[in-house]
Amino acid sequence: MTSSAGRGTAPGPDPLVARLRAAGCVFAEEEADLLRAAAGEGGDLDALTDRRVAGEPLETVLGWVAFAGRRVAVGPGVFVPRRRTELLARTAVRLARDSGPAPVVVELCCGVAAVATVVAQDVPGARVHAADVDPAAVRWAAVNLAGRGTVTAGDLFDALPPDLRGGVDVLVANAPYVPSDAVATMPVESRAYEPRVAVDGGADGVDVQRRLLAGAEAWVRPGGHAAVETGEQQAPVTAAAFPPGWDVRVLRDEDVDATVVVGRRPG
Repeated sequence: MTSSAGRGTAPGPDPLVARLRAAGCVFAEEEADLLRAAAGEGGDLDALTDRRVAGEPLETVLGWVAFAGRRVAVGPGVFVPRRRTELLARTAVRLARDSGPAPVVVELCCGVAAVATVVAQDVPGARVHAADVDPAAVRWAAVNLAGRGTVTAGDLFDALPPDLRGGVDVLVANAPYVPSDAVATMPVESRAYEPRVAVDGGADGVDVQRRLLAGAEAWVRPGGHAAVETGEQQAPVTAAAFPPGWDVRVLRDEDVDATVVVGRRPG
């Protein structure tokens, strides 16, 4: 018979994982590792865990979200970029690269400027401008662009400097596109912790897109492009909102459930 002396004692349940799981966190083990790493970088693990257990999005608790192969800074009270928006970022980079050596790229409804940040990092020489109506988002956008672009606050084109008018090579936007009646069905993390202005797109979800695209012709240069993220079912309505005569196409990425409508201004 083998003696039990010297046998290792099996580790007990991880109390942090158990607490996260009890709060409804599906990937409790992974979240526990991330929270411990954040606390190890100067945070308070108990305080971080309290925020997560209360329902705050993991990303704003950590202070970053994984986006397009990099960390994008986020904080409480802002819209957290989703993976689906990586299609918009890839599209913006491609269009910017095709526009010449110093393309002018504008991201409206930028939130924390995830798309503008990817463009600024991946397209050397790009002149990047980002704008949003939410002052909290603008503050985080400035952190992410870190001097590689200009960030301003304001409603759509009102936020842009006049000298950009008629000279934008690539206009991109993840404008809010959730129909107003559907906002209440969104996950509680979004409803309770993200600003409604970042998701509510009006009765059919396309109100902000219509306003944005109505002004696109005055700001995008002839031959330039506008690209707008939208819902798969809303894509025909978004496409119809582009100015008359624009060459419009719909891009779809099933892997990330993403839809982007791209239009090219004639000229």
